[in-house]
Amino acid sequence: MAASTAAMHPNAVISLAFNFHAHATGSELPAVDGVDVLVETARMWASTVHRDEDGLFHLFGVTGPDEYTGVVDDNVFTNLMAQRNLNTAATAGEAFPEYAERLGVVPSEIREWRRIADALYVPYDAELGVHPANERFTTYREWKFDTDPDSYPVQEHSHYAKIYRRQVIKQADLVLALWWCSDAFTAEQTARNFSYYEQRTVRDSSLSAAAQSVVSARVGHLDLALAYLRETSLTDLRDVQGNSHQGVHLAACAGAWLALVSGFGGLRADDEQLQLAPRLPDKLDRIAFRLRWRGQRIAVETTRAGTTVRLLDVGGQEIPIGIDGELMTLTAARPATSPLIVPRPITEPPRQPPGREPRD
Repeated sequence: MAASTAAMHPNAVISLAFNFHAHATGSELPAVDGVDVLVETARMWASTVHRDEDGLFHLFGVTGPDEYTGVVDDNVFTNLMAQRNLNTAATAGEAFPEYAERLGVVPSEIREWRRIADALYVPYDAELGVHPANERFTTYREWKFDTDPDSYPVQEHSHYAKIYRRQVIKQADLVLALWWCSDAFTAEQTARNFSYYEQRTVRDSSLSAAAQSVVSARVGHLDLALAYLRETSLTDLRDVQGNSHQGVHLAACAGAWLALVSGFGGLRADDEQLQLAPRLPDKLDRIAFRLRWRGQRIAVETTRAGTTVRLLDVGGQEIPIGIDGELMTLTAARPATSPLIVPRPITEPPRQPPGREPRD
């Protein structure tokens, strides 16, 4: 659709993927031309922002991840991702001056990137205690949800001129920000935001359930997280979207792994230190997965007795790892262990629009 051409966030998503790759592999950004990508995307954001009289910067006329809310001002996910993009580019420019010089980056440009990032506006509705997905989103009319399953997907039964002006969400948007930009929200804000958007998200896209699973797990609603994990895992096996005859939903396949590892495993790979926060829903007695970090294979297993993390490579180098905030050292001879934490959710289990509960 035409509104999707205003989606600018992929620039930040792709650029930050280079930074994640550097953390996970231990390689330097120049090895994969990451400095070039970060610099040019930062320049794009700097040329696009609007500065108001109060000195705040805005991104106007963009479309965020949710395709039912098109061409808006200050989409929270977009602004937060742009902020991270700008700061990461500034750090890369300072860390690799020879590459910055080749690209024509000067110190004043780096300072400008940081200035924009620090003053990039993020909407917040103080009355409701939640972040609007974009400026004024929480003032839009509520959508009149229909209990008839044949009324979905929404886009096939209503005109976009109506959809765009209502609080109805096709796929995770603000909730995606709660995952990818988690440092921008307090624990209470994350819980309240998640509850608010659960009630308005219809998941007319196979991209949504995985993100909702991850955030469900992180706010402590583990049964709901498991239901969403099952939905995204069975997208094609049970033809959840009704269109599997058109091809496999590859993003849902990847999302199933992310829902398990980033949700129940609590994996964070956006820093130089690997972080885990394992959780286990009542319906499961064990979760196990493997990953590669800095070229070494790691096995993670969580049971009711706790979590054990093993380094599988004999003679491998020790790896610092954080489990529920506690720093440990992982070696081939000494696994890292931690007791299982049973979370206490801040909010009651959220409800979904009528008939749009997880389809597992």
